[in-house]
Amino acid sequence: MTTTPILYTQALMLLGGAVLAAPLFKRLGLGTILGYLAAGILIGPVAQRITEGEEILHVSELGVVFLLFIIGLELKPSRLWQMRRDIFGLGTAQVMLTGIILSYGIVLTGLLDWGGSIVAGFGLALSSTAFAMQILDEGNDRNTRFGQRAFSILLLQDLAIVPLLALIPLLAAQAPEDTTPPLEDFAIAITAIAILFAAGRYLLNPLFQIIARTGARDVMIAAALLVVMGAATMMQLAGLSMAMGAFLAGVLLAESSYRHELEADIEPFRGILQALFFMAVGLSLQLDIIIDKYLVIIVAVPLLMLVKSFVLYWLCRLAGSHHNDAVRVCLLLPQGGEFGFVLFTAAATAGVFSQGNASLLVAIVTLSMALTPIASMLAPRLMREQDEMADEMEEDFEGADADVLMIGFSRFGQIAAQILLAGGRDVTIIDHSAARVRQAATFGFRIYFGDGNRLDVLRAAGIERAKLVAICTQKKETTDRIVDLVQAEYPDARIFARSYDRLHTLELRAKGVDYELRETFESGLLFGRKTLEALGVGNDEALAIMDDIRKRDEARLVLQEAEGITAGRDMLHSQPVRPEPLVKPKRDVDHSSETGESILPGLPVDVRESA
Repeated sequence: MTTTPILYTQALMLLGGAVLAAPLFKRLGLGTILGYLAAGILIGPVAQRITEGEEILHVSELGVVFLLFIIGLELKPSRLWQMRRDIFGLGTAQVMLTGIILSYGIVLTGLLDWGGSIVAGFGLALSSTAFAMQILDEGNDRNTRFGQRAFSILLLQDLAIVPLLALIPLLAAQAPEDTTPPLEDFAIAITAIAILFAAGRYLLNPLFQIIARTGARDVMIAAALLVVMGAATMMQLAGLSMAMGAFLAGVLLAESSYRHELEADIEPFRGILQALFFMAVGLSLQLDIIIDKYLVIIVAVPLLMLVKSFVLYWLCRLAGSHHNDAVRVCLLLPQGGEFGFVLFTAAATAGVFSQGNASLLVAIVTLSMALTPIASMLAPRLMREQDEMADEMEEDFEGADADVLMIGFSRFGQIAAQILLAGGRDVTIIDHSAARVRQAATFGFRIYFGDGNRLDVLRAAGIERAKLVAICTQKKETTDRIVDLVQAEYPDARIFARSYDRLHTLELRAKGVDYELRETFESGLLFGRKTLEALGVGNDEALAIMDDIRKRDEARLVLQEAEGITAGRDMLHSQPVRPEPLVKPKRDVDHSSETGESILPGLPVDVRESA
């Protein structure tokens, strides 16, 4: 009779702590992860309101399982194959090199024997998938080059838990009598993966088709949970990690027509369980161990993070990353990982080292996790200024089909896109500024990183299915190249283009674009009209003058198309009018026309306008 009220009270405290701490820490710029950790520490070790932190941690690890399933849904097998060098090359090098350095360092301290040092060193070499992916998601950096490289390393680390767990019985003081031969373990793992692949290929899609025909939404959610938990359990029984099973299930369903629905069904469970995981880490923190071994922890935590950061930085540099990306990766993955908890607990149970040493290692991992959001915030201070094109993202055009393909998303494109979206039209946007892509994505735009001068990018962005191509790039030369490319490869495509000036307008009309508009023409007309009204001219008269100038300008453009740029001077207004400049003004005279406010608040000035 007393169990239910206790569970109810504990759930209420956890939910209340999450609701209060996460927004507060987010507002302070510390991130939601640190908020969940702080709430867990306050409820558990400090207030002693919940003492079963490790039990909650085991349940909340399902949040990591669901996270990897969703990540798998976003990775097609072909794309995973493209990442193989980072996964098996960079990832393996990081685990091996970091593990050897840390193991040797622990042996030198004399805290553990060589067997325990190997388990501890390689366990500490693993980073937290949950923490790193949460930070990437909050910064909308998952598809950046450094984000993909960090994910590749994390994926290999998740794979590494399998041989590390298999190593424990060999290092134990008394190996279990029922130890299975390594070759048999390997055969079981391969068989389980083969069964999972066969089920994913031949059973899952028909299953979801049958459920979808019933129209039962709750059954679809239950089926999604069953797939994730079933795959995770199968891998666990085969000696692999549950997270790896969920990830493989996600990859198998990445090309399924039900991918988006599955992601929407799983996402709420993933969010709640992942928040619970971070709180459970705080709940399981043993303050007495920290107090007793505070000197060891004070030295070990920063040393661990420095060693991992150093190794990660130089491995990323050797793998081709520029300085800024290497800094981002090394400050994203310096912490211990959640799989370290599993490894250290198993090692203590097998007698590789004592339970007290396991608690000490868990405390080191937990504190390194707590410091990770702060470490990641140091990255901008260590980064160098470099050309905007060097800050690139991974080109990923998943779900890019739309009525309108817009190329270029500076101020002009931002305004045009809002009109199209307000009119109920889908717009796919591509832009080569990684900073602008990340910023615009936070406002809900369907925007992708890519170079509109490349035919493969246009095809991947869905140009063959678009009803109209809107070229909103700023530089005249860039616009001309894209127009020529589209007309050569897709002669039937409707092209709307932003022109730079009057001469560019005539050139675009000569190319046969369906519509063009000078970037400052309409705004200049409106500005002149409002100025007349401010000087006392009536609204109707000012509007009539503006319309007359527009008609005269269009008539003059038609004449200039036929007779040349000097034609039509007599068609100007009867009052002296200085025509629009036909040449590009020098930017060092007045930069105000090129650095105006962006439609997207917070977008840096130096990335608001680019080709």
